[in-house]
Amino acid sequence: MSHDHGHAHGGIRAGERHKGRLLVAFAVVAVFMVVEVVAGFVANSLALLSDAGHMLTDVVGMAMALAAIQLASRGSQRRHQTFGLYRLEILAALANAVLLFGVAGYVVYEAVGRIGDPPEVEVGLLLVVAVLGLAANLVAFFLLREGAQESLNVEGAYLEVLSDTVASVGVIVGGVVLQLTGFEWIDAVVGVAIGLWILPRAWSLGARAVRILVQAAPPGLDLDALEGDLCGLGGVVEVHDLHAWTLTSDMEVVSAHLVVTPETDHHGVLDQARDLLRSQHGIDHATLQVEPDTHEGCAEIAW
Repeated sequence: MSHDHGHAHGGIRAGERHKGRLLVAFAVVAVFMVVEVVAGFVANSLALLSDAGHMLTDVVGMAMALAAIQLASRGSQRRHQTFGLYRLEILAALANAVLLFGVAGYVVYEAVGRIGDPPEVEVGLLLVVAVLGLAANLVAFFLLREGAQESLNVEGAYLEVLSDTVASVGVIVGGVVLQLTGFEWIDAVVGVAIGLWILPRAWSLGARAVRILVQAAPPGLDLDALEGDLCGLGGVVEVHDLHAWTLTSDMEVVSAHLVVTPETDHHGVLDQARDLLRSQHGIDHATLQVEPDTHEGCAEIAW
């Protein structure tokens, strides 16, 4: 039996090198998210509140990235936690998705009431906070840009900040239009636009988290092709009990039983299978059991 994860944490090690910048970006965005929430209520601006909700995705996304780096850097794990605490990142992602649906729902509900009877919005405060919010996003953007080239984990946080930068620009545009035209309904329209932009991202995030939690095969992994490639190895006559799942982001796992002829070199089959999984299917972590074709009883308990 072989158990291999030689390159599983390459991206996480790269993330460790940029942990300091990620932490600073997290602090900047988290502090300003609170500022935007307070200013949104004070200025009576739905657009600011929507952008604050969008900033929440950045905060949670960076928190998950930091958590993944921290948990991976511990090295050791408790005996009863055989896969470590990597799934905490996925649980946090699911919680984030649920929270985002709540934020988007609140924004749309408020907007319905405001379209016909828009309240007075303090445009000056809205514009000042929106510009400062854009500045905060740009700071985080430049802090994470380098790390995003090396680590998928950091790249996820980087993309969150990038999308929120666009949302901040939308709030500023809405504020300028309100200042020049006096159309108070524009604030609600911008708020709804940001809220509707959040919804598909929340749905996608939640769907990915649920897919991982139910241990479905990673999207894009062709199990038929994978099984065929393993069966094509020299000496392998059958593959069964094939399972593939995602442990957490950027960590995919495969387990399988490889049935071989009695004269086959087991060590050679393990090496070939490991190299095949890594080079052709991008799987670095695999548990493989090699058994002779004269062995009986294994298939009876397969699931």
